[in-house]
Amino acid sequence: MDERYRPGEIEAKWQKFWEENKIFKCTEDPSKPKYYVLDMFPYPSGDGLHVGHPEGYTATDIVSRYKRMQGFNVLHPMGWDAFGLPAERHAMRTGQHPAITTKKNTDHFRSQIKKLGFSYDWDREIDTSSAEYYRWTQWIFLKLYEAGLAYQAEVDVNWCPAQGTVLANEEVKDGCYVETGDPVEKRKMKQWMLKITAYAERLLEDLDLLDWTDGVKEMQRNWIGKSTGADVVFDIHSTDKRFTVFTTRPDTLFGATYCVFSPEHPFVNDIVSDEQRDAVADYVAEAAQKSDKDRMDEEREKTGVFTGAYAVNPVNGEQIPIWVADYVLMGYGTGAIMAVPAHDTRDLEFAQKFDLPVKLVVEAPKSEESLGFTGNGTSINSGPLTGLSTPEAKKKIIAMLEEQGVGKATVNYRLRDWLFSRQRYWGEPFPVIELEDGTVKALRAEDLPVLLPELDEYRPTEDGRPPLARAEEWVQTTDPETGKPAKRETNTMPQWAGSCWYYLRYLDPFNDLAPYDKDKEKYWMPVDLYLGGAEHAVLHLLYARFWHKVLFDAGWAHTKEPFQKLVNQGMVLAYSYRDERGKYHYPHEVQRDSDGNGYVLKETNEPLDVKMEKMSKSRYNVVNPDDVIERYGADAMRMYEMFMGPLDRDVVWTEEGIEGVYRFLGRVWRLFIKNGEVNPAIVDEEPTEDMNRLLHRTIAKVTEELDELRFNTAIAKMMEFTNDAYKMETLAKTAMEDFVKLLTPFAPHIGEELWQCLGHDEILTYASWPTYDEQWLTESLIPIAIQINGKRRTEIKVPADAEAKDVLEIAKQDEKVMSYLEKGDLKKEIYVPGRLVNFVVK
Repeated sequence: MDERYRPGEIEAKWQKFWEENKIFKCTEDPSKPKYYVLDMFPYPSGDGLHVGHPEGYTATDIVSRYKRMQGFNVLHPMGWDAFGLPAERHAMRTGQHPAITTKKNTDHFRSQIKKLGFSYDWDREIDTSSAEYYRWTQWIFLKLYEAGLAYQAEVDVNWCPAQGTVLANEEVKDGCYVETGDPVEKRKMKQWMLKITAYAERLLEDLDLLDWTDGVKEMQRNWIGKSTGADVVFDIHSTDKRFTVFTTRPDTLFGATYCVFSPEHPFVNDIVSDEQRDAVADYVAEAAQKSDKDRMDEEREKTGVFTGAYAVNPVNGEQIPIWVADYVLMGYGTGAIMAVPAHDTRDLEFAQKFDLPVKLVVEAPKSEESLGFTGNGTSINSGPLTGLSTPEAKKKIIAMLEEQGVGKATVNYRLRDWLFSRQRYWGEPFPVIELEDGTVKALRAEDLPVLLPELDEYRPTEDGRPPLARAEEWVQTTDPETGKPAKRETNTMPQWAGSCWYYLRYLDPFNDLAPYDKDKEKYWMPVDLYLGGAEHAVLHLLYARFWHKVLFDAGWAHTKEPFQKLVNQGMVLAYSYRDERGKYHYPHEVQRDSDGNGYVLKETNEPLDVKMEKMSKSRYNVVNPDDVIERYGADAMRMYEMFMGPLDRDVVWTEEGIEGVYRFLGRVWRLFIKNGEVNPAIVDEEPTEDMNRLLHRTIAKVTEELDELRFNTAIAKMMEFTNDAYKMETLAKTAMEDFVKLLTPFAPHIGEELWQCLGHDEILTYASWPTYDEQWLTESLIPIAIQINGKRRTEIKVPADAEAKDVLEIAKQDEKVMSYLEKGDLKKEIYVPGRLVNFVVK
């Protein structure tokens, strides 16, 4: 045994042992309770990992090791979200096939992850771009198609000419692709759609079943956007056309002073007056360059144009102008709204800008009176509704509309059907063919997988068709049932497809007869803990929940929801250093200034602007985990990742911080090992009272904090144990063994090594988690500081429940205190309960 703590040697030894002996391989075992711990699997980019990425992986690994020691059968897998546009863009730049770069990147990621000693069952590794995997992604698409949930439609899309593909709304900002800055335009294209709206109500209701934060649940609810209200039909004056609006406040119909159409509304060209035609055409063209996300931005100044046409209010016959404005979306509701500026802040802002009428129809409570008031009140200026409360007015107006045949009660959702096509190469081919008569036919399960063809050119064709159109021999195929000519679909599925169900393939990754065995699904599901970044709090989770419910309905899942508990970790930030010209500098180019309060460039002494920012190569503040491990070891990095702060908060990486954790592990090592042998202070004796009290409090605290995922405070408690243990003359071996068990989920390499040094042949992975005895958790004696004239002189221990007079008497009997009291007159006795006694002596 080396007296010095040498993490490099220890960690290489145990990682090799774990891998060769498949220590973390798991199988179904009905005799044990199961625990499924899942990471949001990474996209293997060419940059590799930085120290921010393993934060979540470290947390789930600690939980996995902890649960194994508690007797759970733990499933903890890892894989790769390997399809997607970044690999395709890299292929365009380098001419290297995406499959080659994806394999290279996954190999690099795997190597980096293994260096951290995570207890993954690597026999379950998956890759969404492998045919063995996407065969079953295509199979699930067939299930969607069979259920009437997959269909084709001509829809408005965000088309990026430079990338040659459709982009999701979230990928577009200010009319440009957020990744590259390339311009984006609106186009109508025939696309595959998934009918997620059919599950809107279930996606809402079942959120109540989940142990998720209120914030994430609310984000999901807002995205689904359930609204109850009414559809109202308006005639267009001097035409035979009618349009419908949806409103959550039909009681305000008497206050509608204008209507607004989306620029994409099919009536726009038909109703525009000759005088307004050019202005409307220009506005519609301009709106086509903006994403829906930008158009819905509440902070953006409202814009619009008058059509020259008028709508007829069905409740009073008033003619009100019809405008076109891009804050109204064709994809939400009907693409037309009635505007009541007195009781809607967005409508009010628009009305004030364009000098449109504002008519009060709801009287607010005195304390809430304001223009744009949106709450409940009493109807005024509203004909038969006047004097009614808002709920009463809603009921009456809906009844009136239904009676007159110009409206009805309605439930609406903001959620739109999922646009599921991408004009890319590196994605899953659709398992459908188009027959000679133009009909679309789904392939059979036995015809899968539809393999992605080899291509040398990944751009769209010159006439704008997707890259797969270049594979002419692949496109021209035959119907496997009839032998008749057919064509393959040249769009591919989005990257979301593979990540919608990967948690299920982990259950049975090599099954070539089905996506997974149903009995295994019943054993392992649902996922007990799902951990990943907050950036996936809406779409990935929503899409995965949707697919899971489809599989539930098809008899392929026994739970309504896939992820029982969800945790989002914060970001790991790092200091960045920027000079007056805005140029970033590496940390090695920087030093403290003469006052020690700031930073300057070493060469020029130029002051630097220092900020905590997200790690990025462009900011020169990326920290490579390989470098950290080489210098401090994997255990130190794992513990520091968790010690920086609460898991769900943003934290800042510093060199000083990891050095402190490395020193702590060195102290732990020296507590157990002295002069190349086990510390002779570790003895086969019963623990002392002090040791029992210290140990059991540590066990209780670490266990409680692990259960609540408060890793930083659990580590702090173990540091306290180490400090107190150094003060003890003897250390009971059983107590020190329990401490090693507590440490091991956080720092498994040093834990296994110390366990072996203490004479154990079996490994710690499946050892029992230590338990605590309640009797040692209450302090029978507490320390009380003794001061003489305000200066600390000694310390005594008294019963925790001792009364003040008893504490003072015990203090006076202390030899040191007696010596001071004998030298003068005791003028005053002060006792601060549970803390100190102060004797004032003259």
